[in-house]
Amino acid sequence: MARILLDELPGPQRLALSYAPARARSATLALLALDARLGAVLRRAGEPVLAQIRFAWWRDRLAAEPASWPAGDAVLGLLRDWRRPAALGRLVDGWEGLLGDSLEAAAIGAFAEGRGEAFAELARELGAEPARAAACGRLWALGDLAANLSGADERAAVIAAAAVLPPCPPLPRALRPLAVLAGLARRSLARGGGPLIEGPRALWLAVRLGIAGR
Repeated sequence: MARILLDELPGPQRLALSYAPARARSATLALLALDARLGAVLRRAGEPVLAQIRFAWWRDRLAAEPASWPAGDAVLGLLRDWRRPAALGRLVDGWEGLLGDSLEAAAIGAFAEGRGEAFAELARELGAEPARAAACGRLWALGDLAANLSGADERAAVIAAAAVLPPCPPLPRALRPLAVLAGLARRSLARGGGPLIEGPRALWLAVRLGIAGR
């Protein structure tokens, strides 16, 4: 099950997850895998109505009692251990907000908040400070979004939104993957929103953050 989910993760997330301590690995994989599934719904949204139905399916599953969840889904299988999976509904909302024909400021903000709150909930699961995780999650959200936009104007709008975010504060070891993602996002945004992992310097940054956390 974990192998399947690992293969679904984009490169930066897979690299970041490799620095998760053993006790945090399953919960972190669950969140990153859910995020990747939601991203896949958006990328395949040839028909927005069908994408909205799929987002609604995820929102409804997360809001329901885990005992009622369908068996066989690897992401839901990992999320069954979470105390408050319904809190991840804002992550679904953030992804769904990107369905519009144009990327509005409200959608950018909702996406950042959705990922930020998702990492805050992961922090609660791991006994860490949620506010710090939320701040770093918002930074990663916008860095990753900018890196995946083809339009220069939309990318500039995301970079401008990221510029007013507070910096990512130091994180505990349990949240080391988030430290890696936020650090790569900060570097990418400073360079105009390119890929999070681009060249040996980005890889060295990820290794440094993964080992030392700063």
